[in-house]
Amino acid sequence: MEEYIGKDFMLQSDAARELYHESAENMPIIDYHCHLIPQMIADNYKFRDLTEIWLGGDHYKWRAMRGNGVPEEYITGDRTPYEKFEKWAATVPYTMRNPLYHWTHLELARAFDVHKILKPETAREIYDECTEKLQKEEFRAQGLIRKFNVKVVCTTDDPVDDLHVHKQIAENPFGTKVVPAWRPDKAMAIENPKIYRAYIEKLSEVSGVEIRSFADLIDALQKRHDFFASMGSKLSDHGLENFYAEDYTESEVDSIFKKVMEGRYPDESELAKFRSAMLYEFAVMDHASGWAQQFHIGAIRNNNTRMFAILGPDTGYDAIHDLNTAAAGHKFLDRLASEDKLTKTILYNLNPKDNEVFATMAYTFNDGTVPGKMQLGSGWWFLDQEDGMRKQMNALSTLGLLSRFVGMLTDSRSFLSYPRHEYFRRILCNLIGDDIEQGKLPRSEMAQLHQMVKDICYNNADRYFGF
Repeated sequence: MEEYIGKDFMLQSDAARELYHESAENMPIIDYHCHLIPQMIADNYKFRDLTEIWLGGDHYKWRAMRGNGVPEEYITGDRTPYEKFEKWAATVPYTMRNPLYHWTHLELARAFDVHKILKPETAREIYDECTEKLQKEEFRAQGLIRKFNVKVVCTTDDPVDDLHVHKQIAENPFGTKVVPAWRPDKAMAIENPKIYRAYIEKLSEVSGVEIRSFADLIDALQKRHDFFASMGSKLSDHGLENFYAEDYTESEVDSIFKKVMEGRYPDESELAKFRSAMLYEFAVMDHASGWAQQFHIGAIRNNNTRMFAILGPDTGYDAIHDLNTAAAGHKFLDRLASEDKLTKTILYNLNPKDNEVFATMAYTFNDGTVPGKMQLGSGWWFLDQEDGMRKQMNALSTLGLLSRFVGMLTDSRSFLSYPRHEYFRRILCNLIGDDIEQGKLPRSEMAQLHQMVKDICYNNADRYFGF
């Protein structure tokens, strides 16, 4: 019987198969945005069992299990690893037509060379085989990264992190460059004064700056930004509900900062002004350092307050927000462009209604200095599946240049997520292959189309970020 995840999985035309096998399949990976834990990379972490590496922290799977009626004790609770895996195996048949069905079997095939369909009848056999393989050296954290031909990994790091783990990795190279990416969201999160004041104390300690004013805050963050640059960082990332571009004065923002540091809560107007000032200052730092900046826009988080109180953030209770993004986004980028302080920028939308909004927003501010300087980012989070990726690439193709796209990333906490790059590449080749088969793109230009695929899979990101 033919394997489900065969060599031509999802490739629906001769042109798609040619593009994938001759150009996309063997290109290296630059994972320029992920949430892998640097300490696990440094330690070359050995996973105890398949449940730990596959279900631990994977809120995609957790949401599906909850939707399938699995009690929480089998998801984030204290049941045994195999009991949790059994419940996942029982859920998998119900994920048909959800991308989890594809990802599950791609990861089994590519990471473990297991080609059986996961279901209750195969659960024990698959669990035992994969858990046994995880005890081998090549299945430790670094081995898995090498297995998937990953050339660069960018972790997500807070300005207060001392990056000693990145120094440890750099001093003990294993064939993949691991660099920090600057994620300063907590530095602008003044909505809870007690938590914010504790954060500022940490920032003051690591920066060596006594922070008593907004100017001090920016000075401390600049020192940390410079330190990240010295450790190889070349990009920032910002996870925001929306862009912030309110008018403000320096004295207003300084007063807001001091108010919060005194333990008083800001009102909505003050929140917006402070966030606007911080976002601008971060962008100025990135421009001065020649970094790329990424904006992930449109998540509404921690919506199930009962479960948030029990489990905390990033446990599967976030969703797609529904906001108007165009006016603030254009105003924010226009201020930077007008002052010649707009660096390379990637915009990611979580609401699919914003594909065209963000594509046109980005291309409004291209200036001819860098190919693809302003980018519509890949399908993100709820949109990093076939339909979402196709819509994102169609919007980019229609309103910009798909050929300059920097391609896929994992945005994942899992060392088994790298087959998502393969998934993306198969979808990309299908998209272009369909146009070739329908006569929308000329077969006489196959050499150019092959180059286009290679560029999107790897070369564009390599040139764009300059690792």
